[in-house]
Amino acid sequence: MLSEFAAWLSRSVLGLTAGSALANTTEFFVEDIIKVTLLLLVVVFLVGIARTFVTPKKVKKLLGGKREGIGNLLAALLGVPTPFCSCSAVPLFIGFVEAGVPLGVTFSFLIAAPLINEIAIALLWGMFGWHIAALYIGSGLVIATFAGIVIGRLGLEGEVEKYHGKKAARMRETSMEWRERLEFAIGESKSITLKVFPYLLVGIGIGAIIHGYAPSDLLLGLAGDNNPLAVPIAVLIGIPLYSNAAGIVPIVGVLISKGMATGTALAFMMSVIGLSLPEMIILRKVLKPKLIAVFALTLFIAFVAVGLLFNAVIG
Repeated sequence: MLSEFAAWLSRSVLGLTAGSALANTTEFFVEDIIKVTLLLLVVVFLVGIARTFVTPKKVKKLLGGKREGIGNLLAALLGVPTPFCSCSAVPLFIGFVEAGVPLGVTFSFLIAAPLINEIAIALLWGMFGWHIAALYIGSGLVIATFAGIVIGRLGLEGEVEKYHGKKAARMRETSMEWRERLEFAIGESKSITLKVFPYLLVGIGIGAIIHGYAPSDLLLGLAGDNNPLAVPIAVLIGIPLYSNAAGIVPIVGVLISKGMATGTALAFMMSVIGLSLPEMIILRKVLKPKLIAVFALTLFIAFVAVGLLFNAVIG
């Protein structure tokens, strides 16, 4: 239905020639911006409901004292509905450490929060289908869990900087009525969608241009079967870039449609979202260089491994 509407708008309203590069670009943009925005509103609303049950106090109580593995998995799961940004990551990280949550468990949370979020899930579902979204969620949880275990076993607690700053804004710890939960979720759905919508426009716009104009063989040199270094190169390229899921997922979708291997494209997306250079700069507020290097190297290896696995399984 959306594709028919996009085609009607492109050809009948704008008068573009069917099959032309400009028509293909326009139709791709119109269809994806509507589909992804609607799905994003729904997913963020559902996650907003979940967030009313996940407060910092409950997180600390749940994670404290859990044994290795279980604590890491719980932390990774709790990172999914939690917003991650420069203003909230540092106080949350320090708050968990000061509350006695093991460093490795805290890192599982820190990795999962930006990597697996409602925006990424909604966009992946809308552009690739539920099976790719599910694979991404599963691989993200595995990465966050095992990376946290690895970091926790290295005994690097002394590599955390002492931090004195503002506490993160906390959601009310008292119980909420369902009316309040719904109001909160609706507000979150509106505010988050509006916040990321400019990134969404840019991301889908760039993706539409690539879709309509870029030659298919442009990316095969990087992502082709004959290049055994395609995945690590893609991850390295993604590290200095900065974008949230709303900006990068649409571009990744087009890269795949143009011939980039799925695993290579997803590894690239993971590095942009979860291992970007700006993110490392933010984390320097609380982590010493040695721990940042361990954190980055662990994620680099994990992203490359997942990219290779995806390529082997789904191409």
